[in-house]
Amino acid sequence: MSGADRRVLVAGIGNVFLGDDGFGVEVVRRMDGSVLPANVEVADYGVRGVHLAYEVLDGRHDVLIMVDAVPVEGPPGTLAVIEVDAATVDGTETGADPEDPLGPPAVDGHGMHPVAVLRLLRRLGGDLPRVFVVGCRPAVVDERMELSEPVRAAVDEAVRMVTELACDEAAHDKTASTDSERTHA
Repeated sequence: MSGADRRVLVAGIGNVFLGDDGFGVEVVRRMDGSVLPANVEVADYGVRGVHLAYEVLDGRHDVLIMVDAVPVEGPPGTLAVIEVDAATVDGTETGADPEDPLGPPAVDGHGMHPVAVLRLLRRLGGDLPRVFVVGCRPAVVDERMELSEPVRAAVDEAVRMVTELACDEAAHDKTASTDSERTHA
């Protein structure tokens, strides 16, 4: 790792008590023990959005990859990689598009919505790193502690996608850029 390599944080997010909402947590759990570059950190943030915002606030990470259940196009289990830009984060606090795959803008200390976490980071005075959301369309988001079949079937591919994205981003120097959106069914 050279001094110019990007530092990457992979954050699994979601509520394991709400079925498919636990997708991101399961992906990072399966990544535990994976061989990754030294400049890639993988962590389970669950529903601790405020903690994630503070983790990113210190500026140690150049790239943030959030793994979450999001309402992307396609049937349950569809995976997508979305690059989140500053315009999305800096949008108005109210009147968000209800069809926005990244979720509502409200901050909830016991919840986790990607854009809300990034808006909190901005309100705290932090700079946005490069941000990706690796999302999976959920089938079931209700009180249960297991993933639905289509989402469970997507986890291994999501692990591969997140690992590839994290390694690609970690290998580039801080001035490099990559393609911003990819979708997999």
